[in-house]
Amino acid sequence: MLKIENLHAEIDGKEILKGLSLEVATGEVHAIMGPNGAGKSTLGYVLGGRSGYEVTQGSVTFDGQDLLDLAPYERAAAGLFLGFQYPVEIPGISNVQFLREALNSQRRARGEEALSGAEFLKLARAQADALGMNQDMLKRPVNVGFSGGEKKRNEMVQMGILAPKFAILDETDSGLDIDALRAVGDGINRIMRAPDKSVLLITHYQRLLDYVKPDKVHVLADGRIVRSGGPELAQELEREGYGEMAA
Repeated sequence: MLKIENLHAEIDGKEILKGLSLEVATGEVHAIMGPNGAGKSTLGYVLGGRSGYEVTQGSVTFDGQDLLDLAPYERAAAGLFLGFQYPVEIPGISNVQFLREALNSQRRARGEEALSGAEFLKLARAQADALGMNQDMLKRPVNVGFSGGEKKRNEMVQMGILAPKFAILDETDSGLDIDALRAVGDGINRIMRAPDKSVLLITHYQRLLDYVKPDKVHVLADGRIVRSGGPELAQELEREGYGEMAA
């Protein structure tokens, strides 16, 4: 579903990704691990189309399309979802307003009919219930006054409503207690563990992988994938650290 070849990217003239290659097949969950400053979040931002990150070399193909030729909203409509390490707050706009407009914008871009208010509320309430999120939080401004765990649950609700083909989750486990981590892990499995969907988990630690079992684990260091393996690689890294790979 996603194929990255020799990807180079920079921000403010500083090269961060230095020839990264990676392929994620449909139906697979891959984990990216690595030390601080390795380029993990940069990879997510580049794939999502965040401004300020310039691709200088290489290619990215997503579901048969040249991903780098698409604007961020076109990437979203094509089925790409980017979950942030620190979800942003949007004062003055309720979750319901934000999510209904986001979903219907994507549906219109794909030539589908927009959901009515009643249809959308039914979907939103079902997703909130599945994540154990109080439905009153759907009425509140996006992430305003939410705890770290509530923000991450809210992001899982967003993902459930948008139903992407491919989710890039950037340190979704950051700042979560055990209960929230379990809820988020269950949400990822419920929403994205399917034969026609794929996930790229970006994480520092193995603990999220106790709940979301990856098919493959990759080590990103100094802007490149330096090692790949199965789920046991994450356990090895947890025991031994990154060592020379981080140099």
